[in-house]
Amino acid sequence: MENTGNQTDDDRTMYIRFQSGDEDGLRDALRALDRGETPDPHFEVIFDDPDDIHRVTRPKNVELLRTIVQREPESIREAARLVDRDVRQVHTNLEELESLHLIHFEQDGRRKRPTVWYDSLEVDLPLHAPDVARDEANA
Repeated sequence: MENTGNQTDDDRTMYIRFQSGDEDGLRDALRALDRGETPDPHFEVIFDDPDDIHRVTRPKNVELLRTIVQREPESIREAARLVDRDVRQVHTNLEELESLHLIHFEQDGRRKRPTVWYDSLEVDLPLHAPDVARDEANA
């Protein structure tokens, strides 16, 4: 399996996976650490609930993530203005994205600034059933 992890310093991708992570990438990183090397960073979030994948990819949430990456709003209120939506609705969506570990709030006085460190998301959603026999053989 090809390692789909972050390959360069310029590649700031968050990988979103369903039920299983990039085990090959993790093994490669651990081997590199054992050799005293510093492996390339690899960032992923693994969801066990398909509803979490849906929450990430909802059009309103994708619009907010794009706005944060492209416009870097200084507050929730500014983010709401940029997407032309109600502040309370945007706040709810941003709290949801924070609970999914996709954004971070930086406190600036009374303002909360939504931030992300990545430029893109890659969602991996296998449509086949897990190969239980193979998993048991590897255990």
